[in-house]
Amino acid sequence: MKILTVGQIREADAYTIANEPIASVDLMERAATKCFNWLMQHHGRNKNYKIFCGTGNNGGDGLVIARLLSEKNVAVETFIVRISEKCSEDFTINHQRLAKIKKIKISDIIADKEIPGIDKNDIVVDAIFGSGLSKPVTTGISAEVIQAINKSKAAVVAVDIPSGLFGEDNSSNDGKIIEASQTLTFQFPKLSFFYAGNEKYVGNWHVLPIGLHPDFIENALVRNYFVEKEDVRAMIRPRKKFSHKGNFGHALLVCGSFGKIGAAVLAARACIKSGAGLVTTHIPKCGYEIMQSSAPEIMCSIDNNEQLITDSIDLKPYNAVGIGPGIGNDEKTKKTLKLLIQNCGCPVVFDADAINILAENKTWLAFVPKNSIFTPHPKEFERLAGKSANENARQNLQTDFSKKYGVYIVLKGAYTCISTPAGDCYFNSTGNPGMATAGSGDVLTGIITGLLAQSYTCFESCLLGVFVHGLAGDLSAKRYGYEATTAGEIINMLGKAFLKTGASIDK
Repeated sequence: MKILTVGQIREADAYTIANEPIASVDLMERAATKCFNWLMQHHGRNKNYKIFCGTGNNGGDGLVIARLLSEKNVAVETFIVRISEKCSEDFTINHQRLAKIKKIKISDIIADKEIPGIDKNDIVVDAIFGSGLSKPVTTGISAEVIQAINKSKAAVVAVDIPSGLFGEDNSSNDGKIIEASQTLTFQFPKLSFFYAGNEKYVGNWHVLPIGLHPDFIENALVRNYFVEKEDVRAMIRPRKKFSHKGNFGHALLVCGSFGKIGAAVLAARACIKSGAGLVTTHIPKCGYEIMQSSAPEIMCSIDNNEQLITDSIDLKPYNAVGIGPGIGNDEKTKKTLKLLIQNCGCPVVFDADAINILAENKTWLAFVPKNSIFTPHPKEFERLAGKSANENARQNLQTDFSKKYGVYIVLKGAYTCISTPAGDCYFNSTGNPGMATAGSGDVLTGIITGLLAQSYTCFESCLLGVFVHGLAGDLSAKRYGYEATTAGEIINMLGKAFLKTGASIDK
């Protein structure tokens, strides 16, 4: 799914109005009806709704919702926050329609004394500003209303975007912002929804399709995308009846050190579970018996060192290489990584300690094979690319890094962000807080390396690997809960995750 900017969404509205064609007020009716239906499905009729409307088109959405609630005999009160004397045309039309319904209460809010009391059991609908905001809400009656709503502890449903929040960059936003429980956004999510710092404002967000013109959407040029099942389903390749293990590649994982052989085991098990035909781990001597007993499907290349990775590795037999889980940062291991970078003719998956070593030796980055994949968590990325003032700036830094070095960055988080050498970003839709557990990243490294071994492109390996990893985590959380989700359980759910994503088996 494309993530359009606020400006592009405004253009999409105008294009739809001109080319569907549909009147602007009717498009507003369509959008608000979607919100009304969601409210009925999730909160029902036996609630008291308080709807706060601005005087622009977002307020017009709120007025339509109020009218639809009233028509169903739902208890609803409507409050017009008189931000400006000017009202949009569609707001005015819907205000006149609502005023004709005698049983509904409409009140203006001009001064703070007119702000109503809000019970914690009320359902508050925020339709004050929407995405048309041009500056932070720092003073005035709108700021007072936002503060009152936030203090109420009532469930708050924001229409399109929480009032006070910008759709993209909020780095200079020092104003008041609605803290919504749920956000009902139209057609596309806003980029700001994917930043952790905005979670307290956005809550859980839901995309409501409102029929914006498909021609505009198809032709819109964007740099940000939201990855859903439909986007990765077509990537999964069916297996032919006469396939053998040689058809699915040989993956090498360079991983583990004394006390961290578990990272090697997890990465290796995930790699073979992702479909690689053969998997070899290069591990120190201390890991041999552990690996052979924990994962008998995995072959072992044994380092000469008892506790560390120190050898120069023959890379010729392998179709894909991953390095980093549990290797530590000993000087001898650093030399091994340097030699691997110099000698590897294919893209490499860099994770964990491999990223930390590169962060200490940034001149090596120029020699990293093109289209290699880095899988850092935020702190590892900071060490690698530098600090950022905010999440929007970090995303810009991430895309700049990908373009500069011609690599993919898989920045792990709630919506793992994959940046490409072209400078595009893909936010993942699967995963949950239960995956914030030891070894989860090692599993992801194994999955991506296993997909590369099967000749999936680097782009496909990133998107499909991250999606399936998150989905396996979701399946684990559904069975065991967030607290009991472990890296091992994520691996155990990989088969079901692939099937749910679109992998097929003969029946």
